[in-house]
Amino acid sequence: MDEEKDLAQRKREAAERAKQLAREKLAARQATEQAKSSDSVPDDGVKAPSDLSTQPANKETDAAQPASAEDLAAAKKRAAEEARARAAELRRQREAASGAGAGDDLEAAKKKAAEEARAKAAELRRQREAAESGAEDDLELAKKKAAAAAKARAAALAKQKAAEASGDDDELAKQKAAAAAKAKAAAAAKARAAALAKQQGGAGDEGAKQKAAAAARAKAAAAGEDGGAAKPSASSPNDPLLQKYVRIIEEHLGPDVLEDAYINRLAKDVPTLVVPKEAYYKVAEFLKYNEQLRFDYLSELHGTDFQTHMEVYVHLYSYPNRQPVALKVKIERDNPEVDSLVPLWPGANWPECEAYDLLGIRFRGHPNLIRIFLGEQWVGHPLRKDYEPYDAEV
Repeated sequence: MDEEKDLAQRKREAAERAKQLAREKLAARQATEQAKSSDSVPDDGVKAPSDLSTQPANKETDAAQPASAEDLAAAKKRAAEEARARAAELRRQREAASGAGAGDDLEAAKKKAAEEARAKAAELRRQREAAESGAEDDLELAKKKAAAAAKARAAALAKQKAAEASGDDDELAKQKAAAAAKAKAAAAAKARAAALAKQQGGAGDEGAKQKAAAAARAKAAAAGEDGGAAKPSASSPNDPLLQKYVRIIEEHLGPDVLEDAYINRLAKDVPTLVVPKEAYYKVAEFLKYNEQLRFDYLSELHGTDFQTHMEVYVHLYSYPNRQPVALKVKIERDNPEVDSLVPLWPGANWPECEAYDLLGIRFRGHPNLIRIFLGEQWVGHPLRKDYEPYDAEV
């Protein structure tokens, strides 16, 4: 648009100059004609008529008009050509300037981008090398630590094996032998007591039962002393747990809720609490809900017939503390009944049904105490010591 405006302006200026030049030429020609006419006037001073003097001038004027139109057209043409030439030159200069400037800027931008890319690549390479060197150092350190830990474990295991080989094997063998002798003597005493009770009038004689039980306990104790089955002097690793349980229970429930507390060495040294039948449910509830104990899992429940009495044995475990405990209650053999633990641990449901089915132990408060193996029409309970099959041939 600017170039078109410049071109139009130059055309107008050229036209004005051409017009001015034509006027000047016309005036000069008229002046020349007048001078010639004045030279041709007579000496007597008689002036030619005005129409004669003016007529040649008019003729010259008429003759000059065509020449001025041609000059004007030529001047306009020259001015237009000059304007176009100037515009073309100006456009060429601008294009050259813009092209050179853009090329320089593009080249500079390319150089700058290449330098930045090289700098970033160098920085990234440096970071990778640093990370790889750090990872190698960490790996080497981890390998050294693992090797040291493995050596320490191997040394500790070798030391433990050496200690066990030197004296622990003898102690363990003594304990096992003592326990076996004690169990054998107790079984023999129980058998003799049962035979004696049967001879004296059957199971209905309470006095005979008590005497037989006392005799069995005395003989078992004697057999234990003879067989070297006294409580071993070596302490158990679970002694602190047992002391902790007893202390907490006696602080909250009193000393009367526990009949006995010992480490059962025949069952992986589990701390065992013996409670009366009246305190069985209360102690179980305390073991579950006390914040220091929190025995939240019942892993096992079973019953046993000892001929003189029956026992219900419960294994509990605390997942928050990762500690075990066993709860044992003694019940009458003639009326084997105790509270159900299903309200505290639903997992006691089927084990209590099993004890009821095979031993006849009834659990008060059980939601659905049924026989799960033999059926409700079965006569007797097969795991009782006095069980006699209804059909001997079966």
